Amino acid sequence: MSEAIYPAGSVYDWIPKEQEEIKKPPRYVSKFRPAVILEHMLTKDAKKTMGPPKVELPSPDKYLKKHSKHPKPPERTESEDGHKTRTCAVRKPAVPRRTEKPLMGIQTKRNFLQTTVMFPMKPKAISVDTKEGHKQLLENSGLVPKYVMKKDYGEVPMYLQLRSEAERKAQAENQRLVREQNVLQRLTEEDHQAVLKGLKKKWDELHREYQGLPLLIDTPSKKTRKICLEEKMSQLEKDISFFERFKTIFIYDD
Repeated sequence: MSEAIYPAGSVYDWIPKEQEEIKKPPRYVSKFRPAVILEHMLTKDAKKTMGPPKVELPSPDKYLKKHSKHPKPPERTESEDGHKTRTCAVRKPAVPRRTEKPLMGIQTKRNFLQTTVMFPMKPKAISVDTKEGHKQLLENSGLVPKYVMKKDYGEVPMYLQLRSEAERKAQAENQRLVREQNVLQRLTEEDHQAVLKGLKKKWDELHREYQGLPLLIDTPSKKTRKICLEEKMSQLEKDISFFERFKTIFIYDD
């Protein structure tokens, strides 16, 4: 048989022990506590908003009347001879007589230059270029680009000059061919606008048809149709750009 193991014990463990009472130090109470409580209650009482306010009820005789809040003009009083006069608190100065001469040579002591300087001026941007703190205006530091100082500022760009020269040569060549062979006719402005409008209308129709294509293009016929529409729209865009770029167009007539 296995031997049972019991913990070590004693009879004295059953004797109840007296629990020692832990004494806590007294709680700290500030000497200003009564004054703080009184001040808090006074402030709280002054800002109470709960309940009906204790104010004097308005009298039924003092109801709001029409035009009672509008400013009232001064009252008129009748003098002994029957004329009505107005009572004014501030008396206006008397009208000067004809014999009185105006004051001459009056000059103000205000310094207008100093008054102008006193107004705050917008500070100018500066830059610091050394570790010692040397400052200079940002405009003169070279950090801000000045396009007006470029050599070609205000001149027509080269690509515009080449384009204008090409258009001028093309127009001169067309005029020469017209003089030599009376077979070229100039397209009128009405025909030019009609052709341009027709090209744009055709492009809108193709674009609407292109947008109606299915999202999934998995057959050779669908792919061919998509490529054909894209080529036609690209060619129409080139034609529209050509008609918008050149205002004078000559057509060959047999």
